[in-house]
Amino acid sequence: MAIELKVPAVGESITEVLLVRWFKNEGDHAGKDEPLVEIETDKATFELPAPAAGILSQIVKKAGEAAVVGDIIGYLETSETAPPPPPSAQPEAGEPKTAELPRIMPAARRELEQRGVKPEQVQPTGPGGRITKEDVLRQVPAGQKPAEPSQPAERKPSEKPATERRPDTAAAEAEAGVRTRATVRAEPELQTAPGAAAPVNREEDIVPMSPMRKRIAERLVQAQQNAALLTTFNEVDMSAVVNLRQQYKDLFEKKYNVKLGFMSFFVKACVEGLKQFPQLNAEVRGTDIVYHNYFDIGIAVSGGKGLVVPVLRNAERMSFAQIETTITDLASRARDNKITLEELKGGTFTITNGGVFGSLLSTPIINPPQSGILGLHAMQDRPVVREGQVVIRPMMYVALTYDHRIVDGREAVTFLHRVKEIIEEPSRMLIEI
Repeated sequence: MAIELKVPAVGESITEVLLVRWFKNEGDHAGKDEPLVEIETDKATFELPAPAAGILSQIVKKAGEAAVVGDIIGYLETSETAPPPPPSAQPEAGEPKTAELPRIMPAARRELEQRGVKPEQVQPTGPGGRITKEDVLRQVPAGQKPAEPSQPAERKPSEKPATERRPDTAAAEAEAGVRTRATVRAEPELQTAPGAAAPVNREEDIVPMSPMRKRIAERLVQAQQNAALLTTFNEVDMSAVVNLRQQYKDLFEKKYNVKLGFMSFFVKACVEGLKQFPQLNAEVRGTDIVYHNYFDIGIAVSGGKGLVVPVLRNAERMSFAQIETTITDLASRARDNKITLEELKGGTFTITNGGVFGSLLSTPIINPPQSGILGLHAMQDRPVVREGQVVIRPMMYVALTYDHRIVDGREAVTFLHRVKEIIEEPSRMLIEI
């Protein structure tokens, strides 16, 4: 019996998805609940499991194609045991097995042809195990022959060499198995004098935005257009937090099996600041202002498909260990695209840390419909004045972007100063001053 494989409903506002890759080919057997295809939405990536044991008899929607909720993307013929491979697929005795070739980006394919290189001689590093143009250039520089060069095929005088022929875009896409829609030549190759260096190819790979990247773009533009954004800055002396971490990091990690980081201190400090200035924990809803009496703190993390903001629910009730454990788990699953949609919903305030990438100063954009976001940056030893003396301290710039429609400058500046006070004197959190 054939079972229709349909795109499931994955969220109230999600109607379109992208098929990232099939884990099985047509004719392959899959066990019950074994992943069949990876599907990407504008918020997260998930895997569609096999509803029963069977054979993937037909793939209707290929990798790289878009689909909507309810679309049939394939068919599964039910069976209980995995069938043996067809005789034609089994090599004869003594015959070597054919290795599966990696998928190749179109620009990389041309470089392979120009250098006479076989795909299996290049180590792929692109997404999904694809060979990119950079892989070819890095591993087989121009003018250098590989260990096993391929021989160019003989051609008739009337034929053009492979490097001069432009493959059909659709055929190249199907062969490469990627989402590249077209490769265009930015400008004609320049003619060079005899003996001069060969001209450099100036080409462009055109790749459609993923659903997540489109959603990120829409929300960022929405924030810029619908909110009155303003950013205020301050700098924080991290000495007290650094000393606390140094003093208790081993005991903390031994007891809770997680490292004591900076983020838990800032989450705690922000919760205290938001209690004092609830406008930054509110949102505009039509002509009303909605004040949240709970503190769901979004933590921006870099995922495998882009930036995602999983939420710490009721952060005011969480201990340092709970915050660090949850953030570590969320960040790990974000890198593996395992974050669920439920973990991305809501959020009343966001913290983003560009310092992990080396950012010294930035103006973060709020996550609608929130009214505030705190940006952390790289910590650097800088000279500062303390009690009339110039000393070296670990300093960090912090930035607060806020929606000026409901947050006045006084509240924003005072909130950021409150966060600074708590970080510089963490003991304030214990005695609530």
